[in-house]
Amino acid sequence: MNVELHGGPCMELTWSKSSYSGAEGGDCVEVATCLDKVHIRDSKNITRPGLSLDPSAWTAFVGLVSEV
Repeated sequence: MNVELHGGPCMELTWSKSSYSGAEGGDCVEVATCLDKVHIRDSKNITRPGLSLDPSAWTAFVGLVSEV
């Protein structure tokens, strides 16, 4: 998964799902990126609190799961 980081503080997040997610929903996460944080949420329940990670932590996570 490639992540493009957007500069500056994000006033409004643009969420995207993995290209591996099907159109029927299911168990998916959505990601929104800013220059200083990567935001992650459950696509089935977007009102629940999500996670905010440093870009380096997100890159490390994606690298680990890509090896599986």
